[in-house]
Amino acid sequence: MTSSTASLIDRAGLDRAQVDAELARGLDGADDGELFLEYRQSEVLVFDNERLKQATYDTAQGFGLRAVKDEAVGYAHASEISETALTRAADAVRAVKGGYSGTYADPPPRSNVRLYGDENPLAAPGFDAKVKLLEEINAYARAKDPRVRQVSASVAGTWQMVEIIRADGQTYRDVRPLVRVHVSIVAGEGSRQESGSHGYGGREGFQRFIETTNWRDAVDQAVRQALINLEAVPAPAGEMDVVLGPGWPGVMLHEAVGHGLEGDFNRKKTSAFAGLMGQRVAAEGVTVVDDGTMAARRGSLSIDDEGTPTNRTVLIEDGILVGYMQDRQNARLMGMQPTGNGRRESYAHVPMPRMTNTYMLAGSQDPREILASVRNGVYAVNFGGGQVDITSGKYVFQCTEAYKIENGKVTAPIKGAMLIGNGPTDLHRISMIGNDLALDTGIGTCGKNGQGVPVGVGQPTLRMDKITIGGTA
Repeated sequence: MTSSTASLIDRAGLDRAQVDAELARGLDGADDGELFLEYRQSEVLVFDNERLKQATYDTAQGFGLRAVKDEAVGYAHASEISETALTRAADAVRAVKGGYSGTYADPPPRSNVRLYGDENPLAAPGFDAKVKLLEEINAYARAKDPRVRQVSASVAGTWQMVEIIRADGQTYRDVRPLVRVHVSIVAGEGSRQESGSHGYGGREGFQRFIETTNWRDAVDQAVRQALINLEAVPAPAGEMDVVLGPGWPGVMLHEAVGHGLEGDFNRKKTSAFAGLMGQRVAAEGVTVVDDGTMAARRGSLSIDDEGTPTNRTVLIEDGILVGYMQDRQNARLMGMQPTGNGRRESYAHVPMPRMTNTYMLAGSQDPREILASVRNGVYAVNFGGGQVDITSGKYVFQCTEAYKIENGKVTAPIKGAMLIGNGPTDLHRISMIGNDLALDTGIGTCGKNGQGVPVGVGQPTLRMDKITIGGTA
């Protein structure tokens, strides 16, 4: 197994002096840039229809060389880590430079903080043990209720080593484990079938996640959701008050608000929040943060993909816009400081401002009081897919578990409910904030410009007034 302390330059058999020379040549006259090297192992096992359907293992490595000058970016990447490939990459990115010898940006600050271990989750448990685990999940789920018709379970693990080398000789390294366990259930009664799912994971090995109590809880949650949806009645339509549950419903905050607070959209003035720094953008009591410093969380990073230590960045404080998430390029162009949000999917992608773990802080109200305050509305507990327009802030989100609220009481489950609105506008419609902040269970992946990265979301119970519900009733 690859040593977690080995330099990727040494592993490739390259001469460090030659690498430094090519890097300096490629970035001569640039404002900023780096050589990003990556080695990754990944494994996915999928158990479906009572048999192992998929077992994949992949090893990938490569580098990306980036030169930044003002708003221009030159980027070259290769899956071959060699002096020849590096020379070609340096030739390619040299086109992005000034007509003078520019001043190369100061390096990111150093941090000795480690937010996760460097254990390789692919090493233990072994393949046979993982297959046995999936078989046990399948058997347990089918024994829960005779209405369970289909069970799909998966385990996935990734072990990534990154090394970032700058033209000034500064080097940054990180070793990143990532695991996820997921269970999907289809339950049926007569001709009707409904689904439910639950997953969990984080930046650590599999040991904690494969404990019997944990995977059984995941199965229980997935089966419960599927059976509840079997009883669901058509969702009402119209404008009504909505209560969002804690935890994963924060994905709506992530999509409808979080992307609009990324630096590149605001620098280009394509965000609905552009030009509103210091102004009220949400109701009183609403505080939103992006925190990449939470130990072992799915969205956390000891350093981002430019070498900057991650931060706890306050974005909205008591309803006032106070910050953006920044990578190095957009921070420099906007006269701000990088926040440790420069992220990329792999060596083949350029970094850009991306979220880590984004959530709303807790308020003071009891969730029971929030529900009791609604005369006629919807209680949205879980979400599936959604669509958001960053420029306008308009969104549409599908509820995968939701209920009617009638005279302050949660009543019948509903099917087909869609939340329709505008993120920046609806931040002002938050009228009650619960004291039960919860983070998601470690399942989120965020897409932006064709790149996917692991993220976390969260929020307390929220009441939002007069939200449009698209229903089927």
